[in-house]
Amino acid sequence: AIKRLDEIGANVIELGVPYSDPLADGPVIQNAATRALEKATTLDKVIECVASVSPSISAPIVMFTYYNPIMRRGMDLFMQQIKAAGASGLLVPDIPLEETHAVREVCNKHGIELVLLATPTTPPARMEKIAQSTQGFVYLVSVTGVTGVKAEMETRVEGLVETLHSVTDKPVCVGFGVSKPEHAKQIAAWGAEGVICGSALVRALGESGCPAEGLAEMERIATGLRGAC
Repeated sequence: AIKRLDEIGANVIELGVPYSDPLADGPVIQNAATRALEKATTLDKVIECVASVSPSISAPIVMFTYYNPIMRRGMDLFMQQIKAAGASGLLVPDIPLEETHAVREVCNKHGIELVLLATPTTPPARMEKIAQSTQGFVYLVSVTGVTGVKAEMETRVEGLVETLHSVTDKPVCVGFGVSKPEHAKQIAAWGAEGVICGSALVRALGESGCPAEGLAEMERIATGLRGAC
């Protein structure tokens, strides 16, 4: 799946570490995490996956994980291992801005970019601090809630993109709920530099009759999104 996304033209590939309490994720990714854990998927196996595919793809890999697996492994060792495997960035949705300094220090030590999230309920002053502190791009959450597939984008996203552009020249990428080409087209029209699609691709892979069908459906969705941007 990672290789196919790279061939389609994904600019960045986000790879999640399955976790038992995924607070920011909706039913699709929660179920995927449960299936992965039931099949004995571990942090080490995810890191091995990154190591196996990173030499053969051009898109950087950003790993998505909650903080507990990092804390359990040890921050320094965790960053060392994911960097050696070929990861370029890291998303940790359950650490607040005030607690990112220590994580960022270790990320910087090992050449990992720490990407931060802003949400529709983030106050403007705090959003500016997030925009200043994030590395690589700003991950703008489009909804108040968890990940998932939505029927349409909320119009307030346009104002949030404008707010972020007024305080940073870093790319703004919009995620949570993005699943259709029309979503991507609308987000691009609002001025965002990128769209992030997770649940729709995960659902395509996880709810298919067989791996081949899942890859084909994932490719169809990803190609439509890529073409709309």
